[in-house]
Amino acid sequence: MREPVNRTILLFDIERFSRRDDVVQAVLRRTFHKIVDQTLEAAGVEATQQYREDRGDGLIVLLSGDVAKTVLLRSLLTTTPELLHEHNLLASDSAQMRLRIVLAAGEVAHDPHAGTTGGLVGHDLNQACRLLDAEVLRSALAERRDEHCVLAVSAPVYEGVVRHGHRGVRPELFRRADVTVKDGVLPAWIHRGAAPDRAPGSEAETARDSVTAATDATDGAPAEKASAPAGAPAPAAAPQERPAGAVFHFHGAPVIHGSLVGGDQHGVSGGQVTGDVVLGGTRAQDGSADGSPS
Repeated sequence: MREPVNRTILLFDIERFSRRDDVVQAVLRRTFHKIVDQTLEAAGVEATQQYREDRGDGLIVLLSGDVAKTVLLRSLLTTTPELLHEHNLLASDSAQMRLRIVLAAGEVAHDPHAGTTGGLVGHDLNQACRLLDAEVLRSALAERRDEHCVLAVSAPVYEGVVRHGHRGVRPELFRRADVTVKDGVLPAWIHRGAAPDRAPGSEAETARDSVTAATDATDGAPAEKASAPAGAPAPAAAPQERPAGAVFHFHGAPVIHGSLVGGDQHGVSGGQVTGDVVLGGTRAQDGSADGSPS
C-alpha cells in the first residue's frame, strides 16, 4: 500500500438512479460525467491533478493539494447547478437528474491490485462517503424540488475555507447538520441553496413593518372615534380623502399676510387650518391679549 497523502475529496451521487431503466441510466451516466468534467474544467483542474473511481450511480474524485478549494467551491455552487438546469430543461421526466455532492478533505492511501480497479483506503474518505449517504442530505435534496443539487462540506473544509467568507463563498448560507455514524457523530455543513431567511425582529424586518404600518395608516380605513357625550353637537365630518401634508408647529402667534393664526396649521397646500384665525389684525399686542378682535 502506498503512503497516505492529503487529498481534496469530492463525491457525487445521482438521486433515484436505481429507479430508472437501463437505457435511461446509460443516458444519465453520460450526461453526469460530462457535467463533472465541465465543473472541474471551470475550476481549472487539470487531468494530472485528479483521480477518479466510477461508482455506477456516482463518482469519487480525489484532487491534489495544489487545487484551490475556494475555486472548486465556486464552481460547485455555480457551474454545476447551471449545467444540471440546462440538462433538466430539455430532458424528459424520466431523465431528470439531481445530485448529492460532498466536499471533504483528508488522508487517503491507494492500495491497487493487479486486474482490479479502485483500492482507496482512508478514514476520512469513509466518513465522507457516510455523509454522502446520510439521510439528512437525502432529505435536504428531497425538500428542494426546485433545485438541482445539494452540497455538503466536511468540518475541515468548513473551518478551513467556508467560514472565512472567501469571494463567492457565503458562510451564512451553510447550516450545520450532525450526522450519526457508526463511531459517533459526524459534523457537516449543508449549503442552503438560497439567501438565508430574515430573522424575526431584525432591523430589516422592523423597517419593513414600519413602512407597512405607515401605508396602512394612510390608505386604510380611518380609526374608530370615541363616542361623544349625550347632547353634544356632532363633530364635522372628516373629508373622505385627504392627502397627508406637512405639519407645522408654531410657537406664539405668527403673522401670515395680515392674518393672525392662533394654534397649529396642518397642511398649508390644500390642507386644513386649525386654531383661531383673525382677519385684519397684525400682532397680538395690537388687539386684545388673547388675540381676538377688540
